Amino acid sequence: MGNFFPRWTNWLPLKLAIGVAFIAFGVSVGVAYYFTPKYTRVGYEPTQPVPFSHKIHAGQLGLDCRYCHSFAENSSHANVPTNQTCFNCHGPGKGNIKSSSPKLEMVVKANETKQPVPWIKVHKAPDYVYFNHSAHLNRGISCQSCHGQINEMEVVKHAEPQSMGWCLECHRNPEQKLRPLEQVTNLNYKPEQLDRTSFYQGLLAKGVKADEIAGTISEGKKATTVEDLVSLASTTFGENVTQLEVGTQLKKHWQIQPPENCTACHR
Repeated sequence: MGNFFPRWTNWLPLKLAIGVAFIAFGVSVGVAYYFTPKYTRVGYEPTQPVPFSHKIHAGQLGLDCRYCHSFAENSSHANVPTNQTCFNCHGPGKGNIKSSSPKLEMVVKANETKQPVPWIKVHKAPDYVYFNHSAHLNRGISCQSCHGQINEMEVVKHAEPQSMGWCLECHRNPEQKLRPLEQVTNLNYKPEQLDRTSFYQGLLAKGVKADEIAGTISEGKKATTVEDLVSLASTTFGENVTQLEVGTQLKKHWQIQPPENCTACHR
């Protein structure tokens, strides 16, 4: 009886094995690339069309982030500044702050042609990811938490991975990032700079009961006055205010429960 299968099928198992090996190799390379800083754009530092220094404006001058990114607190997107925002300080009749500087040539030209400056986007979430700036800023997540120490950057770079795992780490432990709302745009903020008495007075002023605050500091503890709270916190956390101390209080009393399911970001 003749062979049922044609002769070329003798090589089929070997071809399939080679094909599977190539696929496995490709998947391995893809996964390895996914977990590298290159994929997450960490270190990406494009040259902008206008040499705007965040180190000078946000650092030396202390310009509030919201002056240029004026929609960040009210919109899902943090807008880039318009030409007029630049001209508010650098335009004619505005104090003449380096208005003749060659670095502003493109801004002047853009203003004359009524065309926006073609800024290069540094931070960009994938199209399938939903991220709302206002929701984070209005609950005590600082610009610095996601964008790094912007006030020390001459040229803004992609400082944090902003990967799914990185976001979930914050959602699972928000107390590690939360800060008082008035400190959200303070890029030099350190929790130990806070006055403990003022912090707890602020919570009491917003209607949080002293016993609830005390129970958050140390389970089962009671308090009636701000002095009691300060004494209890000093015993529990030490002389200086800590991030865990601040974050735990804000998480509980602002009822912050970041979602961890897929639909939170993938809509």
